[in-house]
Order: sequence, then C-alpha cells, then structure tokens
Amino acid sequence: MDKAWPMIQLLLPALVAAAWGAQPRTPRAGTNLFNICMDAKHHKTKPGPEDKLHGQCTPWKEKACCSVSTSQELHKDTSLLYNFTWEHCGKMEPACKRHFIQDNCLYECSPNLGPWTQEVNQSWRKERFLHVPLCKEDCQQWWEDCRTSTPARTYTCKNNWHRGWDWTSGINKCPAGTTCRTFETYFPTPAALCEGLWSHSYQASNYSRGSGRCIQMWFNPAQGNPNEEVARFYAMALSAGALPRGVEPLLLSLALMLQLGLLG
Repeated sequence: MDKAWPMIQLLLPALVAAAWGAQPRTPRAGTNLFNICMDAKHHKTKPGPEDKLHGQCTPWKEKACCSVSTSQELHKDTSLLYNFTWEHCGKMEPACKRHFIQDNCLYECSPNLGPWTQEVNQSWRKERFLHVPLCKEDCQQWWEDCRTSTPARTYTCKNNWHRGWDWTSGINKCPAGTTCRTFETYFPTPAALCEGLWSHSYQASNYSRGSGRCIQMWFNPAQGNPNEEVARFYAMALSAGALPRGVEPLLLSLALMLQLGLLG
C-alpha cells in the first residue's frame, strides 16, 4: 500500500476533477472558473485590490472578493453580516477562534474557489462552494486548537453550524433539546469538523500545503497566494471537458485496487 500512495497522488486528482466535469455544473460552466467571486450576500462582483483589509483577512488584499468593512465585521464575536455568534455555548478561546476567523476570510475574500462553486436556491446567496479540498495541516490544526483550547475548553451544541439554529432572538442560539458539550464530543475527528461544520463546504484532503492540490486557509502573502495554483489546476481539469460514460466504474475500480494492494 505504501508503494501505491505515489500513484494515488498522481491519478486521483485528475480522475476526480474529470468526474466533476462530467456532472451538471452551475451557470459558470463554460466560463472562467479562475479568479472569480461567488454570487453571495457580501461578495464583490469581481476581485480587486483592498489595501486596508483588516486583521487575518490581509493575505487577500492584493486580489479580494471582500471589502474593508466586511473584513472588519468578520473579526467580531457576533458579526452584523449574518448575526451569527461562535460563542453560543460560552466564550471561545482565541486559539480556536482564529481558525473560524480565517475560515470566514477565506469564504468572503478568496477569488480562488471557482472550481468548487455551485448554484444554490437560498434567499441570501445564489452560490456556495462545496467540497473544497482543505489541506490536511489546516484541518488538523483547526481541530487540535479547538479541542485542546486553554485556559478554558471550547463548547458547542451542534455538529453542523450551517442550519438548525434557534433564531427567535435574532442571533443563533442552541435549539431546544441540544446540550453544550466539549468541541471534541460533536467533532471527534478533524474530518468531522472540516466536512461537517458547514455542510461539506470543505473536504478533508490528504494533500499537504505546497502540493498544489489543496486549498490553504493560512498562507504568507509575501510568498504569494498558493491557492492560485490549486484553483488553476482544478479549473483547467474541469474546462478540459467531461469523461466519457463509465467514469464512475473506473474510479470505483481504482479504489478497490488500492484497497486490495494491487497497485503496490
């Protein structure tokens, strides 16, 4: 199986990207999937420079889908953007909170999520991203920092923060019948957090930062935005066209072969 892993890394992204290309796409199909902004509540219509982006959103200042005022709101415990609070079960420690801020900055500011953008029928947005391959270090550290936050533990009452809240007060509160428990109770693994938190907006990737095959929430803008290369790779794979009928059995066969160690 160890010998098979390099082959997995070579074959799987191309096959998955091609499989996506075979599926019905959003109205963006056939247009540029690289360097675009989603059609959502607070996004700009197209990316551009924002020299004064606030705090953790500054890595996107050269080419941003968010405004300065949006970046400022993203850092508040209860943002006026969505009247959403992370602290629905008490105080969230800074070590954990910084990941949620970074997640928000990526969502609102990144112009590199086009290959994963899908049309949705929601009152507050027309598009969302789905199954963005999040680099394994980013997902792992997010989970670790929230699971082990000090001096106080981080608590929550839900394993999906996308829906199901009690909004009767105007902000999100735990729904009746739920209990505040430790973060790890609702998110027992890094994948449970990254994939379950926002209804599969992210996919917990096995790829590492710098691989060119996964999206980084965290990066040093002085060294450029690594997500541009990732978005370009998947956008090119999608624009290359759909696979012929039968791609699903091919992917399944590959998975079975890997499981049986036949590629080793």
